[in-house]
Amino acid sequence: MRAAAPLVIKGADQLDWLHSAERRAARRAARETPLMRAIFALFVERGGPLAPADIAALSGERGPALERALRMLHDDDVIRRREDVVDVAYPFSTAPTAFVVALGDGRERYTCCAMDALGVAPMLGERVVVRSRCHHSGEPLRFDVTPDGTGAEAHAMMVWFGEHGDERTRVMDGL
Repeated sequence: MRAAAPLVIKGADQLDWLHSAERRAARRAARETPLMRAIFALFVERGGPLAPADIAALSGERGPALERALRMLHDDDVIRRREDVVDVAYPFSTAPTAFVVALGDGRERYTCCAMDALGVAPMLGERVVVRSRCHHSGEPLRFDVTPDGTGAEAHAMMVWFGEHGDERTRVMDGL
């Protein structure tokens, strides 16, 4: 039987991320490009997975330039491409996860992890509803998130962060 890992509680300002500040800055900058804005818009509008032709139609990128840009975004772990489609664009996942975000108009999108679910409202500038389950008790969780933070019903909840293992250095879809 495997021993339980020690529980370490840290504040957001104490989290030790895997990547350097420069890498995080580059990933942040990649999210601000017209191509990523188009990918995010498509995930919000219709979900995914997204074919390159769909991305090209909205972004204006085409051919080898689009392929290079998508490969760079994939290699930098900003998106994930599988079988020639984009199935993850942080915070969104096309695969069912434990974190469902209901947009203002009722459409639902999966997010990769709890932190991503919390980030959708500020990203879109609108109120969303997050649904998940408590990892400890299995009880359903449901709370509002606005661009300014969570609703009162979430104030007693905690978000737990695990450590990446060597085998999980890319897309996370269930933290």
